[in-house]
Amino acid sequence: MDFVSFIRDARGSALKLSLRKLGIEKLSKDDIQRMQLVALRVNIETWTQIMQIMVKILLAGERKNCDQIFDGVIFNKDQCFAELAGSSVMALLSFGDTVAKSIRSHDNLFALLQMYGVMHELQSEVEVIFQGKFCSEMWEAALNLTKSLAQAAQETLVDLEKAVEKNSSKTIMQNGGVHPITIEVINYVKSLFDYQSTLEILFQQSKTGSGAESHLAGVIMKIMQNLQSNLNEKSKQYKDPALSHIFLMNNLHCIVLSIRRSQAKDILGDDWIQRHRKIVQQNANQYKRVAWASILQTLSVQGTGGTGSSPSDVSSTGVSRSMIKERFKSFNMQFEELHAKQSQWTVPAKNSRRENTETKA
Repeated sequence: MDFVSFIRDARGSALKLSLRKLGIEKLSKDDIQRMQLVALRVNIETWTQIMQIMVKILLAGERKNCDQIFDGVIFNKDQCFAELAGSSVMALLSFGDTVAKSIRSHDNLFALLQMYGVMHELQSEVEVIFQGKFCSEMWEAALNLTKSLAQAAQETLVDLEKAVEKNSSKTIMQNGGVHPITIEVINYVKSLFDYQSTLEILFQQSKTGSGAESHLAGVIMKIMQNLQSNLNEKSKQYKDPALSHIFLMNNLHCIVLSIRRSQAKDILGDDWIQRHRKIVQQNANQYKRVAWASILQTLSVQGTGGTGSSPSDVSSTGVSRSMIKERFKSFNMQFEELHAKQSQWTVPAKNSRRENTETKA
């Protein structure tokens, strides 16, 4: 065995061994699709860590060794590095490529962003390490993986917008409380800000024709708009229109309160907050009008049979006092029924009354 073969085989075996010890395994598309979400995220987390160690430490070290050992030697040092590192690098990139082409669920968006962020971070180092025509295959594979991850993340964002709008959950909040989809989407939007810098890079590199921040604002606004449309559809499931308005009031109030307390406020802006607070108040007013209109009608002047008369002179209309008593009795009965029914409803936000008053003012 010549010296070149010895270096190539020895260092190549050492690199493969290091990769195995770090815990990466080759997974097929079917393996990834069958994998539980938690297990997949663990594998992706492991991959992102290994990718950084591989590029910044192992490959950088092997490249330096090849450059030093074969400096001034006729044998091409790029060829030696490519041959000893090629199979390990391609195995690592293959896992990432399989993930990028296998998952589109919005549950996996953050994993895709994490992988994309790592590949973008390593881009300058990859360019230096994979110099030369013998390393072109590895360089192109790394570049293609970065593009695939970017495309997958963008498509997943679009799918998320559609999924929010078309969510067909049949869950009915019997008490008019906050629907699970509202909590899920709010938490999702908040989590987007954990990857804000990565998303900005993603939008900048895509040919959107708009700034990264405005693009992120557009995505979030679209998601929130679709959530509101979905909630409006879900509110139609209630037979009692008053409870329908309670449902919308609670869910929209939850959205507004959560946005105000998150970084999304800086992107959506105060106008968005104020506009949606008014919608909360409108539903509160509609609830009062719909829920109490019929019962208050019982005490109206027309209800006592005295057109144009006031309660103080109702006896002058010729209506018997027994009829007046019946009206009050009917009111009390309806009030008790309404109270019994609405006491089962909920307004989970403690500050909703105060906030609604502020909006009205």
